[in-house]
Amino acid sequence: MSKAKTIPRLQSIDALRGLVIIIMLLDHVRETFYMHKQVSDPMNITETEPALFWSRFLAHLCAPVFVLLTGMSAFLFQMKTQSIKLTRNFLLKRGLFLILLELTLVNFAWTAKFPPDVIYLQVIWAIGLSMLVLALCIGLPIKILLSVGLLIIFGHNLLDQISFKDIPVLEHLWFVLHQRAWIEFDLLRIRTSYPILPWIGVILIGYCLGQFFQTKFNAQQRDRYLILIGMLSIVLFVLLRLVNIYGDQPWQIYDSFTLSLMSFFNLTKYPPSLLFILWNVGVGLLLLIAFEKLIETPFLKVLVVFGSVPMFFYLLHLYVLKLLYLMSELLWGANESGYFTVSGVAQLWIITLFLICLLYPVVKAFSSYKHANKHITWLKYF
Repeated sequence: MSKAKTIPRLQSIDALRGLVIIIMLLDHVRETFYMHKQVSDPMNITETEPALFWSRFLAHLCAPVFVLLTGMSAFLFQMKTQSIKLTRNFLLKRGLFLILLELTLVNFAWTAKFPPDVIYLQVIWAIGLSMLVLALCIGLPIKILLSVGLLIIFGHNLLDQISFKDIPVLEHLWFVLHQRAWIEFDLLRIRTSYPILPWIGVILIGYCLGQFFQTKFNAQQRDRYLILIGMLSIVLFVLLRLVNIYGDQPWQIYDSFTLSLMSFFNLTKYPPSLLFILWNVGVGLLLLIAFEKLIETPFLKVLVVFGSVPMFFYLLHLYVLKLLYLMSELLWGANESGYFTVSGVAQLWIITLFLICLLYPVVKAFSSYKHANKHITWLKYF
């Protein structure tokens, strides 16, 4: 594949990654400054104001797209190196690195406790473990990887009622794989916030979609196939949601159109349901194609900067948010909820826009440093 054909496609991936990073920032601003109105999963729509619901719903796009792009990028790395061994080694090293970050720097950013008495196994953990699984799977025929990925995504909701409560070892393993729960030890509690089984399905599908980046597909063919898959994913979501039997908790019709619409899109993230994955992967693929065609626009160039150093931004924004919260609490104090909070969802969006402007120069400087020093190995992990 020629350089001219590769760069635009890679920039569109970075732009999409940058978009979901910014949306993630909004959601983490919500978790930092809106603690008095925490939402459940799925959300209680009769108690959640529409602005808060749709802001949270928008954030649902982040994890599926990020995991999908991780699988896609793994295949692109394999194309670049022409080596399954090098790709497997990179996935293993990066996966272990992400798990280590989750257990240390990321967890500390959320809890501010060391040594910790609580560890939250969240999205970085899920991506890291998924990369380890993908590392073991690459080299198998694509048809097998595709079949396994689809089987996991379409079939894992059948496992929702399984329980191993009388077998502690299996129960803990099940919590890691498929059930959000607490694992209790004498001095430590572990929260399996992101059960990994469905995410393994998503990363396998992302790796398989990377096939369309091969030279045997021209740009028009790639776009056509990815648009078709994205549209099919959304249509399947709508059809299954209308049937209202399988794929997520049932929705219902209310007297209010707004509540009915919120109920229709009220999807389960922990673990991600079939319908959650179908909708967000479908939207993500359509955005990827749109971004490829609009990659020269100024806004997308900004997104490319954020998406080019995702782990650096992830760590940076967590600690900036923690510092900003502590400063705010010191200056204005907590309210009756026990937290410093803002009064409305609009203020969450304003804080997010402020942080984007504040962090952009720092992220851009690090991105420039990273791409000017490609010989420095550790930079590849950020």
